Amino acid sequence: MSGAVSAPWVQPVDGSVEEAIAAISDELAMFDDWMDRYEYIIEMGRGLPAFPTEWQNDAHRVPGCQSQVWLEAHESDGALFFAGASDAAIVSGLVALLLRVYSGRSKQEIEATDPKFLHELGLVKALSTNRGNGVEAMAQAIRARARA
Repeated sequence: MSGAVSAPWVQPVDGSVEEAIAAISDELAMFDDWMDRYEYIIEMGRGLPAFPTEWQNDAHRVPGCQSQVWLEAHESDGALFFAGASDAAIVSGLVALLLRVYSGRSKQEIEATDPKFLHELGLVKALSTNRGNGVEAMAQAIRARARA
């Protein structure tokens, strides 16, 4: 990538969407139960770049989430980078998980990545109904931004 894109944008750490999903799956599989997985997901959220407070408003809010969730996107060198945050620790972790998969990818790659991996990882089933719906709403908001 020619131009450096820095905070608050989440940088890809895995070479592709598929590699990111596989790595998350492997990391979650290291834990025996969902309480430990939740702690791991919360830690992922703590690692998010700081989200500017001036973006924590209705214009950046993701509808369909019980907690407050904010997203912003920036296009650079043909890739779409995302910044995100939530007012709830577990939801911040889910934001981090989604941005690990989607941020820094081409619009086509983002659009082609169905959030069914959230079900395949067991996340939607393990979360409350509202949180499961919320994480799916976040994924749809990310994909909608790629279509814009």
